[in-house]
Order: sequence, then structure tokens, then C-alpha cells
Amino acid sequence: MAIKADYHLHTSFSGDSTTPMEAMIQRGIELGLTSMCFTEHMDMDYVYLKPEEEGFFDLNTDSYLYHLIQMKEKYADQILLLFGVELGVQPHLRRELAVYAKNFDFDFIIASSHLCNRKDPYYPEFYEGRSDEEAYREYFSSILDNLKAFNNFDVYGHMDYVVRYGKTRDENYCYDRYRDVLDQILETLIEKEKGIELNTGAIRYGLKDLNPCTDILKRYRELGGEIITIGSDAHKPDNIAEGFDRAAQVLTSCGFRYYTTFEKRVAEFHKL
Repeated sequence: MAIKADYHLHTSFSGDSTTPMEAMIQRGIELGLTSMCFTEHMDMDYVYLKPEEEGFFDLNTDSYLYHLIQMKEKYADQILLLFGVELGVQPHLRRELAVYAKNFDFDFIIASSHLCNRKDPYYPEFYEGRSDEEAYREYFSSILDNLKAFNNFDVYGHMDYVVRYGKTRDENYCYDRYRDVLDQILETLIEKEKGIELNTGAIRYGLKDLNPCTDILKRYRELGGEIITIGSDAHKPDNIAEGFDRAAQVLTSCGFRYYTTFEKRVAEFHKL
């Protein structure tokens, strides 16, 4: 396996996982990973549809960090463990997000769009009464709004996450159909010296491509983009580093020679 670092992982500190951190670490070591970056969910002001889920994505960052430090010490001679976070970005939270990101010494920050104009694309309601194309276009446009509002991150996560949940998912989806807005996103990221994430979690949704799709990756490289991290988006041990051989092949076919890791918010490049 050419890629030895999984940079998108969730444990029981994220509301949508019940897996103990140590179980994830032990599996990563078994797989031969040299580093793992935990990126627990922090989605401020998330719109909860069920009252019993209130606070589901509010991360107890102090507790998470305390436990991670214990694990780092325990496994120091076996694997490098890193302190990351996946921030759900919304434009009206620009101040709160900026303060939060500065208050902790993260190794790595993923910015992700889990809400689009106060609606979660995970739910069927986001797609009701319109075509998937209209829904996807709204989602991509909201990423541009997020990029105008927030700068303190390292990569943008699973950029076409929305296609996991549409009525037709990625059956009719392609880069060319959204080229105008996607190019604006990629150009903005490159201008800001930010990267993108290649997320292999798409495999679990039965998509034909990873997230983002291959043509977006090609276009990012054509525009001069080089910063790209690889993440399985695993919430349980079985999915850690899933599809990483495929990810390496896709990246090589798109013209990438390196993948990226971060420590103390500094990028390091590794040969594919």
C-alpha cells in the first residue's frame, strides 16, 4: 500500500461513531499505517431534525485531546497519532469558527460542507421538488460562500459529498456539468494555498468514483493544485484505509506524484 497515512477518521468522540479510539489505532497499526489523524466532527449550529439528537455534533474538544494524548504516549513507538478536526463550515459562523480554530493547537483541519443553506444533503428533503442537478448546484455554490467566510483550514473535505445522497446519486453526475462553479472553487482554494481531500468513503456508498470524482482531481492538478490528503472517513475499524490502493492509482493517473500529510499545520509531501 503506497499511502501510509489516513487523514480522515472518526471515533466515539464524534456523534456518529461508537468506536473507541484505541480500537481504531490498533487496526491502523495492523494495516501498516505510519500515521493516523483523527478528525472528529465539530458542526456548530447544526440543524437537528430530531430533538433527541440535539448536540450530536458538538465536539468536547478538551476530552478528545486529553484521550488522544494518552494514546499518543501509549503507541509512540508504533504509530504517529495526530490531532485533527473536521469543521462543518457555514458562512454565518465565520467568527465562531475562527475563534475555535485558533483556540486549539490542531495538526490538521478539514473544512467540510455538511449543511447547505441550513439544510443537510444527507436527508431526502434536500432533493424534494427539484432535480438532483439543481440540488447539487446549490451545494457547490454554498462551498464558494464558505470559502469567502472562512480561511483557517488546510483542505476542503469530500468536495462532492452531496452526490452520495441524491435521488440518482452519481448516475448522471460529472465535472463538466458543473465546471463553471467547480473551477471557481478549485481556483479559490489554490489562490488561498489550501488543498483538497481525496475521500475513499465513496466506496461504501457504491459510487462509481471517489470523492471528489476523478475529473475534478484532474482539473485541480491542471490548475496547479498539489496539496491533497487521503482519508477513508472511517467510523469503525473495518473501513480504515479502505480503497487506498485505488486512491493511489487514481491520483497517479491524474498527474499527482505526491500525497500530503500535515503536522502542526505544516504540509509534508510523500511520494506515491
